[in-house]
Amino acid sequence: MDYNFAFVLRYQDALLIGLRMTVMISLASIAIGCLWGFVLGMARGSSLRWARVLATVYIEFFRGTPVIVQLFWVFFCLPLLLGIELSNMASGIVALSLYMGAISAESFRAALKTISPDQHNACVALGLSRYAEIRYVLMPQAILRAIPTLLSNCVSLFKESALVSAVGMADLMFVGQNISNATARPVEVLTVVAVIYFVIAFPLTRGVTVLERKVLKGLAV
Repeated sequence: MDYNFAFVLRYQDALLIGLRMTVMISLASIAIGCLWGFVLGMARGSSLRWARVLATVYIEFFRGTPVIVQLFWVFFCLPLLLGIELSNMASGIVALSLYMGAISAESFRAALKTISPDQHNACVALGLSRYAEIRYVLMPQAILRAIPTLLSNCVSLFKESALVSAVGMADLMFVGQNISNATARPVEVLTVVAVIYFVIAFPLTRGVTVLERKVLKGLAV
């Protein structure tokens, strides 16, 4: 069989639309998931036993089960339990955000542990509320210290986002599968799709190493 990768250029517009959807879903899930992960990280390191237990159970459950199962559960089961309708896009973002929260929670917990207790004492001395302390003192430092692992988690989530095609979300993988089925040329189409994912993910992966070695060490955090 002759392979002709050039014909995939005919579908570049469709692939770009799918890529844009993939990026949108990934960015939304990363933003929501990181905020949720910070909350879980604080709960995991809390002095309250019930908060630690709940956070630990949640984190271990979502880290220990396949993302595709979580996605199907949100898409098929959550609407039945809550009595609401969720679109495939909403289901994808919810599932990926829940997963992102679980995998980023440990990064935040470790980062929070490196912040000196003296800073808490200083906040108390200055009369800052707990909310102000978290927003202006703890969160910025935790994010800065957790950047390398958070970026790794973001890359992982970007790759996992291909799973939303399983619930009919018109992302890059879904578009690629449709083109592959319509043209009966899976080798060329799916190879191009894989290359697109790689071209985006690989520089980000290398960027994590550069950031960790140069920026964070330069800032001595």
